[in-house]
Parts: sequence; structure tokens; C-alpha cells
Amino acid sequence: MQIKSLALFGIAALVLAGCGETLGQQALFGAGAGATGAVLLEGDLATGTVLGALGNVAYCQTYPERC
Repeated sequence: MQIKSLALFGIAALVLAGCGETLGQQALFGAGAGATGAVLLEGDLATGTVLGALGNVAYCQTYPERC
């Protein structure tokens, strides 16, 4: 079950994260990926949402050519 959840989280993260042209879009897509991961892994939804948003914004601001 844990491997299935991790696989689904990975797919969701690849689909949702790394998108967005503006800071707001990057935060929104990252939050969606984090929330999806939290639900799939039965973690805290608020924490997953915040970490996803922060992580995606940080990544896209550091590597804009990859987003």
C-alpha cells in the first residue's frame, strides 16, 4: 500500500508541480501537488499544502528555465 501511495504521489507531483508562469500560479500548482501528496500518504493536509506551495515556488524561482 505504501509503494502504491508513493507512486501516485510521484505522478501527481510531476503533473502538478513545476507549472505556472507567475508566482501565484507556481504557488497554486505546488499547493495542489502538496495537498494531493498529503491525501495519498494520509498526512496533514495543511502541512502538505504549505510545503508543496513553498517547494514549487522555490524550485521555479531558482530554476525558471525548467518550469
